[in-house]
Amino acid sequence: MDGTETRQRRLDSCGKPGELGLPHPLSTGGLPVASEDGALRAPESQSVTPKPLETEPSRETAWSIGLQVTVPFMFAGLGLSWASMLLDYFQGKKLRGFSCELTRSPHGVLPESFFTIMCQVVMPILLSGLCMMTAGLVMNTVQHWPVFVEVKDLLTLVPPLVGLKGNLEMTLASRLSTAANIGQIDDPQEQHRVISSNLALIQVQATVVGLLAAVAALLLGVVSQEEVDVTKVELLCASSVLTAFLAAFALGVLMVCIVIGARKLGVNPDNIATPIAASLGDLITLSILALVSSFFYRHKDSRYLMPLVCLSFAALTPVWVLIAKQSPPIVKILKFGWFPIILAMVISSFGGLILSKTISKQQYKGMAIFTPVICGVGGNLVAIQTSRISTYLHMWSAPGVLPLQMKKFWPNPCSTFCTSEINSMSARVLLLLVVPGHLIFFYIIYLVEGQSVISSQTFVVLYLLAGLIQVTILLYLAEVLVRLTWHQALDPDNHCIPYLTGLGDLLGTGLLALCFFTDWLLKSKAELGGISELASGPP
Repeated sequence: MDGTETRQRRLDSCGKPGELGLPHPLSTGGLPVASEDGALRAPESQSVTPKPLETEPSRETAWSIGLQVTVPFMFAGLGLSWASMLLDYFQGKKLRGFSCELTRSPHGVLPESFFTIMCQVVMPILLSGLCMMTAGLVMNTVQHWPVFVEVKDLLTLVPPLVGLKGNLEMTLASRLSTAANIGQIDDPQEQHRVISSNLALIQVQATVVGLLAAVAALLLGVVSQEEVDVTKVELLCASSVLTAFLAAFALGVLMVCIVIGARKLGVNPDNIATPIAASLGDLITLSILALVSSFFYRHKDSRYLMPLVCLSFAALTPVWVLIAKQSPPIVKILKFGWFPIILAMVISSFGGLILSKTISKQQYKGMAIFTPVICGVGGNLVAIQTSRISTYLHMWSAPGVLPLQMKKFWPNPCSTFCTSEINSMSARVLLLLVVPGHLIFFYIIYLVEGQSVISSQTFVVLYLLAGLIQVTILLYLAEVLVRLTWHQALDPDNHCIPYLTGLGDLLGTGLLALCFFTDWLLKSKAELGGISELASGPP
């Protein structure tokens, strides 16, 4: 009954609006009255006076807030400390079905020391040097084949096709290394998209550059007043396009396997992918060019074979473009990435001009043997550094925004080589590899070629000095170019390596020619001094 009486009293009180201080809905006296200024005001009889609060809220002092916050804060800190100790204990182990492993550090994707970088870089650089020397031996053999003897313009195709390793394969290796380090290829679906679009891109680039190289070789032949034959034109175009396609496909698949394998083994792909691409690029490209051109030369009577090959690869280009468009960054390269490739070919041609002017002279004997080595070593080392800096920027910054320590476009050379920063450490490692690497390559060349190689102490010192100067300039320019391209919101993997490898060819060939000329000049002065002493001596 008590509950029923209580509810009844509440209903009675709700039925009397006046008791709540509210106007009765049917009462005219409760309507608001308009004042002289137009504002509506409630009449005084219906005005409600606020009741004072019986108790005021308690005021909090700094001491009370501190006491209330300190205890939860201490418990939260203890919990976080315990969580960090558990994470450190289970690092690299399974924790409730998840694999906990350190993938980033304050200095890069994986914690790398001076010794770690050295160990990862030494073997690829030595392998690349051996492959470049092998490519030189292959070139020395195939130049006497009938197809190279009859079609002289095939030799003109060698520099641009070999240069594809810097324009296509090394940039591919750098892009894949960056994608691996920032975790883009960890997801299987994303991995398939990245790999397929990158492989399709280099097929498009290889087809176009192969045709351009053949056209350039034909134009140089016309300038040299050589006779132009339709069969020779078809052989050059078909050989160039097919060589570029096969070399790009073989090296592209190899780069994919190397980058994925390095990622699974915990090795930084930036340290190994680009030198392997450079080392195998020369050998594979020269071998494929020799075999393909010889095949077409043997079947030169087949009227429709070589034109059909050229048309087939041209027809496949739209297919590669459609596959490459799966990735928005690759679409940007398809639209705006042609200028670095063409300009790199132009820069490399100046190095070829120096080589063509000096190779036949007696004082430059041995120029052809050392040119691939000094150019290849410089290109490999600067490609490694460029790929590492690009990976660093992709990790710790956004395109168009440089990190605080890289704000200067033209940094102090001391900061490039002499600081504790990770990119400076890798630059020191690469610079320290120059002299030992060149000494090993020089000794192997001397063992193979014998007395046909200049082996004087003066030339060895000049050669090592030229290698140091070349790599020092390239490493500094890599730092500058990467900063400039990143500030312009461009990907350094696609725009810097072609320029730097072309500059490496130009610097290497020029400095090597200067070494031969200086050694010849010093020998001539010594011989003249000996002759003058004999002439001025007693009869």
